Amino acid sequence: MSSLRRELASVVGADAILPGDDPTYLRDSTESQAITGRADAVVRPSSVDEVAAVVAWCYEREVPIVPRGGGTGFAGGAVPLEGGVVLALERLARVRAFEPLLWRAHVEAGVRTGHVHRLARENGLVFPPDPGASEESQIGGNVATNAGGPHAFKYGVTGSWVTGIEAVVPPGAVITVGGPIRKDAAGYDLKSLLIGSEGTLGVITAVWLRLLPAPEAQLPVVAFYGGARPGCDGIERVLGSGLVPAALEYLDEGALAAAGRAFPEGTPPGARFLVVAEADGSAAEAESLRSELADVLGEGALEVRTPSSAADREALWRWRDGVGFAVAAVRGGKVGEDVVVPVDRLAETIEATVEIARRHGLEACSWGHAGDGNVHANMLVDASRAEELVRARAASEEIFALAIGLGGSISGEHGIGWTKRGWLARQWDPRAVELHRAVKQAFDPKGLLNPGKKV
Repeated sequence: MSSLRRELASVVGADAILPGDDPTYLRDSTESQAITGRADAVVRPSSVDEVAAVVAWCYEREVPIVPRGGGTGFAGGAVPLEGGVVLALERLARVRAFEPLLWRAHVEAGVRTGHVHRLARENGLVFPPDPGASEESQIGGNVATNAGGPHAFKYGVTGSWVTGIEAVVPPGAVITVGGPIRKDAAGYDLKSLLIGSEGTLGVITAVWLRLLPAPEAQLPVVAFYGGARPGCDGIERVLGSGLVPAALEYLDEGALAAAGRAFPEGTPPGARFLVVAEADGSAAEAESLRSELADVLGEGALEVRTPSSAADREALWRWRDGVGFAVAAVRGGKVGEDVVVPVDRLAETIEATVEIARRHGLEACSWGHAGDGNVHANMLVDASRAEELVRARAASEEIFALAIGLGGSISGEHGIGWTKRGWLARQWDPRAVELHRAVKQAFDPKGLLNPGKKV
């Protein structure tokens, strides 16, 4: 055992220390892009006091600290690319309090997202944020990246449901901002600074979550189109009609080709674009909204379907969750990016993504959260061929530039992490970037928290 690991063992116990070469903690979902890190040690604390002790030990000795949740991120945010200590939070997995009559829960960072969903559902409530990989992702990581998901259109991203955060900040202090309260205007909004900070300002150890009574009914609408333009016209008509579905999703031609064979009951001939919307509320509200959505989306559509049973709805969303796997299987890997554009530029972005990849000798497709203008652009690659990864990275950078040029953003929910380093300065004004760096300096003057990420 190295001297660093021996010293850390004296802080948190030997059972909490793993070798730094444990591959499980050196990668995330960017593994297919050949992004793998190195670490001097992996520490798995089991309490906030142990987290604070590790942060204090590392800060005193100027050892980098990389906080880690479930490792499901797509931006390299949890990968230790500059060595140091990986602070893995899976053992902070207690539900400290669950109060269904008050619509709230207090959970530690390592609690799985799927567990929160089930806990809420079994008590007649709902935790609306539904990012992918809910059985692997952890709440702390979801908050640190401000993760989204299909139902963010109506209900907002993870940060919209966080009322308080407990975190460890340099040089090893435990702080609480917010709490089990629904309003707080007492000071600067430090809670929102920590949300989406990707482990660069502090280590989130627990959060208070706001819940809602579950809607009585959730009724999907599926519309197939002959191409992106008529499909995006349908999406704009939904917004223009003042309808508020819980989700408003799309798949382009390439994504539908990859995943369409597994679509429940198949896809109609000529389908090259798919829109999935969902109506929710009381049974009467959901039925009425679904009927309106079907009418609005039906204009210009090849076919509209309205699955009605709970089993059909579950099958539809289970299929939607598997789209990324189906796309990756086409060539064995994919380089995926998430950008955001104004909704009226969505069709242009979808078409441009395919053309940009083609110029780099690659196939591409996209899917995403249409109502938010959130495009998940994916280049299909053979991950064993380094030159394809180089071309995919070049295509990704053109897609970032495209999004900025259209008045959008380089990230809607995956964050900046490592894969988008340097791009914030191209999106923001210089003074805004200076303020961004000043916030980092105020929280982490030695620059040891997740170095190289976010800034």
